[in-house]
Amino acid sequence: MTKHISSLKFLLAVVIVIGFGSRSDLRAQLNPEDLIALGSWIALDAPPGREQIATDVLLQTLRGWKRDALGNLILRKGSGTPRRVVACALDRPAFAVTEITNDGYLRLREIGAGRQHPLWIQFHEGQQIKILTRGGPVPGVVTVKSTHLQRGRVANAPPATLDDLWVDVGATSRAEVQQLGIEMLDPVVRKGNFNAFNDFVSGQLAGVRVGCAAVASAADGQVKTGETIFLLTTLRSFGHDGLEAALRSLGRVDEVTLVDQIDAPGNSDSVLQRKIEKPAYLPASTGLTSLTVLAPRVRFAGTLVESVELADAEKLLRAVEKAAGVDGPSKWQTVNWKKTPAPRQDTFSATAELLKTLADTPAVSGHEAEVRRAIIDALPDWAKARTRTDSEGNLILEVGPERDPMMFIAHQDEVGFEVTNIAADGTVSLRTRGGLFQSLWEGQVAQLYFDGGEIPMLGVFVPRETATTKQPEALTAWFGYDGDGAKRRGVATGMSVISSKDATRLGNTRFTARALDDRAGSTALILAIRRITPALLKRKVIFAWSVREETGLEGAIALAKHYGSLVKRVYSVDTFVSSDSPVETTRFAYAPLGRGAVIRGLDNSAIAPLAEMDRILGIARAQRIPIQVGATNGGTDGSDFVRYGALHVSLSWPGRYSHSPVEVLDLRDLQALERLIYAIATAQ
Repeated sequence: MTKHISSLKFLLAVVIVIGFGSRSDLRAQLNPEDLIALGSWIALDAPPGREQIATDVLLQTLRGWKRDALGNLILRKGSGTPRRVVACALDRPAFAVTEITNDGYLRLREIGAGRQHPLWIQFHEGQQIKILTRGGPVPGVVTVKSTHLQRGRVANAPPATLDDLWVDVGATSRAEVQQLGIEMLDPVVRKGNFNAFNDFVSGQLAGVRVGCAAVASAADGQVKTGETIFLLTTLRSFGHDGLEAALRSLGRVDEVTLVDQIDAPGNSDSVLQRKIEKPAYLPASTGLTSLTVLAPRVRFAGTLVESVELADAEKLLRAVEKAAGVDGPSKWQTVNWKKTPAPRQDTFSATAELLKTLADTPAVSGHEAEVRRAIIDALPDWAKARTRTDSEGNLILEVGPERDPMMFIAHQDEVGFEVTNIAADGTVSLRTRGGLFQSLWEGQVAQLYFDGGEIPMLGVFVPRETATTKQPEALTAWFGYDGDGAKRRGVATGMSVISSKDATRLGNTRFTARALDDRAGSTALILAIRRITPALLKRKVIFAWSVREETGLEGAIALAKHYGSLVKRVYSVDTFVSSDSPVETTRFAYAPLGRGAVIRGLDNSAIAPLAEMDRILGIARAQRIPIQVGATNGGTDGSDFVRYGALHVSLSWPGRYSHSPVEVLDLRDLQALERLIYAIATAQ
């Protein structure tokens, strides 16, 4: 792949390998290029009223189309009668910025009346989003309460509402938000709203977007008789106002075909067709009292993972060609995307790059091999040669003379899921590994990992069709196969499943990712090790990365049995789950982001000795390392060493939204933590 390949094509290249590469039963008509084409349409951002974001791109791609005053795209072909209209609307539901708070958060409301699903709002909670500004997209996250700070939470709480949604863009003030180019009423959409698995394409309003692709693709052909007017319209979310305006401008026509949604539960037809009498958006000037609506069959309708099978998309294209009077078969039109922008370069770039590498590497508890390799690869050569892996999977590096030994310990694993059963229809039952809110994964992209290192299999976390409570009773996933097909592809019980990962910088200094707990701790250890000159150390320093921390400190318990009576001091390097968030109480756990590393002086499993805290504070002050002290919930690996007589203190960075897909930290705090670890390791 070239350096500038778009993120969409990168994903699709991966999907083609895993979805098609090893299948002997692939139907001949399914072409990977069709997957790329349809994916390019589903990925188009076109919030209501800002459809030009999409139409600007389409006008560079499609031949002969024009844009009218309302932003509709129109193409006329042929002449005479019959006079046909074939249309599809580009926009899809979104949110708008309706408040910018003094401390830099955004509040939202929905645009239009296009809510598709009872969990529509909740599907955005704890997820990465984009604010579509005049200057381009700005990344952000929708906040969520930290798992650690919600002990005793109500299991049957109602689903999230707009009042629950706050957007964090990495700003600390209204002025910083404005510096990012964000204005009132800017649209807000889900980031990465496209997926492909097996022979399905998936994303928000995927059925309609496949329909728009069919209209544009059919329009590239020749009209056999009469005239066909092809329309890609705006303002679907406001009662199809764009379509109505375009039809008024055309005058009398003989027939109108609209590719849209059709609610037909249980209908197994590949293409749905319905005659609609006197819809409000069909003006009398057309001379018609009804129109025809076409729609492809969809799964998970109205969700962020609405899915269309490629074979059904092909049948829809044939139906659109027929309605348009076009000779087929047409070739799917691909939307041409711009190159991916170059990564940011500043004083945080090296730290952010390492952190992204580790955070985007999967390692559900009990499946840490891949991230263990990534950690070793990131170490300096002298350290690589000295690392060892014990029988549990813990990674250990010992350096320095045999005196006054101390240990720093981070953990490799992250929360996630494991497969417990594969049903006949291919639905995969899951169990949680570590504490998490299952609602944050429901209706999102799923990735199933093979422990042998093969490319992961993509699918979806199956959303409920109806819901009155926030948390599902159980979470399942589906990867586009029936049970036998999934097993033939290698799916088995015990395999790990997580959501897609794309660590991203926010604002000037913030960073968001799934599994900052504890890839940030691993990053701090690696950066400190890179600064060490082994020959200059005055004592034995042991760096360790444990396994299965999230499922009961299991790796650390084994380490404590071996090292507990040998080391004098143990420093856990793990998240300080901070209440620095508008959705949390600041009664405790309040350590503001951007104000330095944190001594985690008190949590559920340990309390730090006062004298050792004072010693660390003295080292930090002498080195001018910004540092905070606080109490939070949870436990860390080092707590099990105390029973063997070792002094234990947790060293941390403040983090928001723990155990969610959008954990957030400040890179300044992470760099302060790295400096603190180095200063303690090399102190006289």
